[in-house]
Amino acid sequence: MTNDPQISSSTAMLREAQEAPEVVARLLSSNAALCRDLGSRLRASPPPFAVTCARGSSDNAATFAKYLLEIHSGLVTASVGPSVTSVYAARPRMRNALFLAVSQSGRSPDILDLAKAGRDDGALTVALVNDTTSPLASTCEVVLPLHAGKEHSVAATKSFIAALAAGLQLVAHWSADEVLLAALEKLPEILHQASQKDWSAALPLLAQSDNLFVVGRGLGFAVAQEAALKLKETSGIHAEAMSAAELMHGPWTLAGEHFPILVMSQRDETLAGVNDLVTRLNEQNVPVIVAGAADGPARAMLPFVDGIHPFIAPIALIQSFYPLVNAVAQARGRNPDAPPRLRKVTETV
Repeated sequence: MTNDPQISSSTAMLREAQEAPEVVARLLSSNAALCRDLGSRLRASPPPFAVTCARGSSDNAATFAKYLLEIHSGLVTASVGPSVTSVYAARPRMRNALFLAVSQSGRSPDILDLAKAGRDDGALTVALVNDTTSPLASTCEVVLPLHAGKEHSVAATKSFIAALAAGLQLVAHWSADEVLLAALEKLPEILHQASQKDWSAALPLLAQSDNLFVVGRGLGFAVAQEAALKLKETSGIHAEAMSAAELMHGPWTLAGEHFPILVMSQRDETLAGVNDLVTRLNEQNVPVIVAGAADGPARAMLPFVDGIHPFIAPIALIQSFYPLVNAVAQARGRNPDAPPRLRKVTETV
């Protein structure tokens, strides 16, 4: 998409998003031994459940990890709100659980408080963190660095993709799934291919919309959440992430000519249901943009990297999405690197 006149290569957000394939290659190489050791430890002493702890984009990455753990590992996984310890002073029982904290900065007090509570109660605490000198890295027993390097844009891109890859690498080594491990080796090249996909067909509709749904299901729901967040923070669009299953329970009555739907889809067990949703939306004359494997017809059908492992597919989709949202922000007269009232590090209590 970098040849489109609406897109400037001068934004830090776009430059950093384009660094993601290199970041992931570095992460997979550097963390392989850590993940093998952690996977062996988890196989020897399987946790009864898992807990995730994160905010913002990192929480979207934690959603991806939750689906991976529940679908592939059969491990019930709960996202615990950090405020239960930092505000309410409760101490959830997490003994022997796998505790995953995901953070770019590793400096938010509420995340630290819940991580400390988990470790004090006997959970195996693992930090997926970009800043390995951070308090979170010191608090958790095991650290899986994201290796994203300095991220200047307020909107996280390469660190988010790195967090997805880190969670996937952990699950692949824990399960010793040879097919998934082989797919993981191809991830940097797949991300490079995804970064070259031209999604500018969606630009006119998104740039003119003030409200929309971003729909995903299963593993794709995490990147729907991330896409909606980026549309909010960079472009000032009221975008809401919605499960394809939940959309038809009422919310789709909001959709219409000025309230489009962006569908993020992957070729797995969710595809039939997502295809049915796209068909029904088209029958209702709702503008639909399809990204991924779902069938049309749609207002825009965006190209994607096909023929890849379904666990990899959502990561490729968000890689293709970042240049688009950069363009949408600029088309709406906004600077994606400096959204109003936002800072790079948000320290919540």
